[in-house]
Amino acid sequence: MNLHRVLLAFLVGAVLIGGPATTLSVWAQADTPEASAEETLLEETVEEEVVVEEGEEVVVEEETPYFKREEIAYSMNTIIMFLCAVLVLFMQAGFAMVEVGFNSSKNAVNIISKNIMDLSVGAILYLFVGFGIMYPGVEGAWFHWPGFGPFDRNMANPEIDLSYVSASSDFLFQVAFAATAATIVSGAVAGRMKFTGYLVYSAILTGLIYPISGMWKWGGGALAEMGFADFAGSVVVHAVGGFAGLAGAMLLGPRIGRYSEDGKSQPILGHNIPLAALGVLILWVGWYGFNPGSQLAYTSNANAEVTSYIAVTTTLSAAAGCVVAMFLSWGMFGKPDLSMALNGALAGLVGITANCDQVTMESALIIGAVSGVLVVLAILALDKLKIDDPVGAFPVHGVCGVWGGIATGIFGLTMPEITLADETIKVLTRSEYIMVQLKSTAIICVWAFVTMFILFSILKAVGLLRVSAEDEIKGLDIVEHGMPAYNN
Repeated sequence: MNLHRVLLAFLVGAVLIGGPATTLSVWAQADTPEASAEETLLEETVEEEVVVEEGEEVVVEEETPYFKREEIAYSMNTIIMFLCAVLVLFMQAGFAMVEVGFNSSKNAVNIISKNIMDLSVGAILYLFVGFGIMYPGVEGAWFHWPGFGPFDRNMANPEIDLSYVSASSDFLFQVAFAATAATIVSGAVAGRMKFTGYLVYSAILTGLIYPISGMWKWGGGALAEMGFADFAGSVVVHAVGGFAGLAGAMLLGPRIGRYSEDGKSQPILGHNIPLAALGVLILWVGWYGFNPGSQLAYTSNANAEVTSYIAVTTTLSAAAGCVVAMFLSWGMFGKPDLSMALNGALAGLVGITANCDQVTMESALIIGAVSGVLVVLAILALDKLKIDDPVGAFPVHGVCGVWGGIATGIFGLTMPEITLADETIKVLTRSEYIMVQLKSTAIICVWAFVTMFILFSILKAVGLLRVSAEDEIKGLDIVEHGMPAYNN
């Protein structure tokens, strides 16, 4: 009882001496709605100097840290784009695993060497040449030469643009796309192309061919002015790589033993299908940097919602492509073919890349399903034509890249606006949108195929295209690199 009286007296004293204000403030907080995030930010960022006098001394309290909204958005966009760039760069590992798994073990070192050089050589050339060509700031252009040199850092400019992202993150994101376009070809020419010739090809594609066609769309060039839509690069990246790979495969000819003397197909099985499956899954994950990252700004409510929605359409299309390709191969061959299912998933990813931001979820499933059908039929068609593409690079990236461009016109919910000669703005009709997509896709594919066909022809003429039959039989790992992939 004495203890209870002491506690009661203590509480009464606390209230009488200093507690009323505290007690009332607690009750008031309980009854007052929480301040909005915007009000809280404003309260925390008010610049106010508080001076407290204590006798003759003056104490200045520290100011609350202050950040502008633009600075926060700039920082978040920069960090998120950097992470997306890392995901896209990680796709190089996925491509390497797919190509190694679907090919002979005697060519594994060669394939990995080509993939790592695509990124390394491409990064240097894209810095000094390709990046400036692709983003010249000249609207409606077919070509513009800004001169050699790296990009300018934001901090080098006293008036820093806080509305977007850092130039460094932007470059990393863009160079990852350039390396992706180059690496697609590696699988199509695997097992019989000279390493020296491949390095020449990779340098020219990443430094010149890809940046020029990329500028036509993403650099505000001629195709962008026509209203061409390719959100993340079904055509600009994947079709370019696919048609370049087709040109290389045609001029190289099939691998030794791929077709018998009477013309019958004799498949050369990949040596490690689990490794190829791992590569596809890595690519699938990397695509979440490729497609959602292409939103380019992520901090507002609208941008955040669209970014996550893009991930949903990307997933649905890949899943539909995988399922349809597997069941189609099952019906045609009597067994569910894993290699077809894996390529079906990649086909669905390629097909949705151009339009992932502007199609419904139902349309995403349709686009993926059609991609799954197209990739199986295209693989069989190449086999009939005796064009040897060991990993299905052209069916996946070339054929389904074209489908992605066309599907954007068919299923896209946003009709592009174009500026006419008299500077009036016109919104394209559905039929006009489809025609713009068809025309622009054809232009980019012809550009990639013709330029690469000429390049591979030159390499063939000077003896830098294909290894000798003896070297091909030994394997490129030993002949070209002097080391085996597996020490058995």
